[in-house]
Amino acid sequence: MNTPGPVDVPVALAASYRAHGAAERHWIRELPSLASEFLDRWSLLPDGPAAHGMASLVLPVRRPDGSPAVLRLQQVRPETAGVAAGLRAWRGDGAVLLLDHHPDSGTQLLERLDASRPLGTVTDDDTALRLLAALMARLTATPAPPGLRRLDGIAAAMLDEAPRATPALRDPDERRLLRDCAAAVAPLLDEPGDRLLHWDLHDGNVLAGEREPWLVIDPEPLSGDPGFELLPAIDQRWDTVLASADAGRTVLRRFDLLTETLDLDRPRAAGWTLARVLQNALWDIEDGRTTLEPTQTAIATALLRHRRG
Repeated sequence: MNTPGPVDVPVALAASYRAHGAAERHWIRELPSLASEFLDRWSLLPDGPAAHGMASLVLPVRRPDGSPAVLRLQQVRPETAGVAAGLRAWRGDGAVLLLDHHPDSGTQLLERLDASRPLGTVTDDDTALRLLAALMARLTATPAPPGLRRLDGIAAAMLDEAPRATPALRDPDERRLLRDCAAAVAPLLDEPGDRLLHWDLHDGNVLAGEREPWLVIDPEPLSGDPGFELLPAIDQRWDTVLASADAGRTVLRRFDLLTETLDLDRPRAAGWTLARVLQNALWDIEDGRTTLEPTQTAIATALLRHRRG
């Protein structure tokens, strides 16, 4: 087998990591060596140009038997530490297959899918949402394996942070909205659920495949209630929502379709979806923002009105 040449890190990925701390800058400097190490360790041949997401480098490769795969390299973080456990638990049922994994570095060898055909290329919004909901139902039917992040701990930390963060918002109506989100989450802490959640399941994280028409990629697994899974699907294609006559009605239509497909209790699912709004808002405030993101405000407003009847 020919020795692979040096791996080039895409400029945008390098810039993203260098904008963070020393650990991220060190990891991106070492990434070419890490990629070369695993190409050699698993006897892989590069098979096309490198691609990247927000935080990972993806190399199309051929395995020793000639079969296609992708080598995925990503810095290990708390939210990605459970990727291998989650993919193994799903065993390819609606999700990409994990072919090999190196736990210390987080490096994964994965089934190759068609990155040029995400679910977002399905133009009809209703069709795409139904396909996504069906995949979500399959994935959340799986019990979470031991050792994953747990939703109760995440939610408790959010509720602890919310009173300190809320005064940073300039608009009193937005402060009130964030308090309402926190109030909706608090009663749910005693029953956080035990399903295997993807956490970021939207139409950009579903790719066309050969083994199945559509397969899910890029999980950040945690153990919890499937209602916590809905927000990324509700706020995808937001330009389509804004173009509708009534954005709130579109939000509720999406919410109803998802909860019906997953057979969820609607008030409970609304509460956990508001938990995701709260999570996003707290991150934005931590980053220095003093206003809520309009998409999140619209979704929270629609769901809070729905809960109040």
